[in-house]
Amino acid sequence: MKQNNLKSVLVLLGVLYCSPSVVHAQTAGEYVQQGNDSFKQGDYDQAIYDYTKAIDINPNLAKAFDNRGVAYAQRGFLNPAIADFTMAIANDPNDAEAYNNRGHAYAMQGNLSQAIADYTKAIRINAIYVKAYNNRALAYYKLEEYDKAWADVNKVKKIGGTTDPNFIEVLRKA
Repeated sequence: MKQNNLKSVLVLLGVLYCSPSVVHAQTAGEYVQQGNDSFKQGDYDQAIYDYTKAIDINPNLAKAFDNRGVAYAQRGFLNPAIADFTMAIANDPNDAEAYNNRGHAYAMQGNLSQAIADYTKAIRINAIYVKAYNNRALAYYKLEEYDKAWADVNKVKKIGGTTDPNFIEVLRKA
């Protein structure tokens, strides 16, 4: 009797091991990488799909939320983008990039005060985050707070970064 059970188990294992229906299950990280590849190719819908699969596997993966938010923003879906950046921040409160990205989405909606708050948070997390300083400078410019815009442009220069020369020229004329 024991020998028959053992034989059955071995046969079953052999079937499972050799079965073409047993497919390699992708990890959340692999889906994120696929999403990154799709994003780089400009296939934002596929990137969103891949990041969603990663989130289904690991709903605490901040990078998947952040990346999907960027893909949503590229497609013009700002509310889902903001929701994803918020989830990325909830999963990793020290993710300066997620704050910067959410700030950019808010700015695209015209909510400049919220954008500035997020850029400021990103800068508090990473004091040399050139992109956040430049984004905040642009938001200040749009609010006609030119002194604050100049302060950010000067900070970028001080930390060794660059600001778009066209923006500097526009700011000079303001």
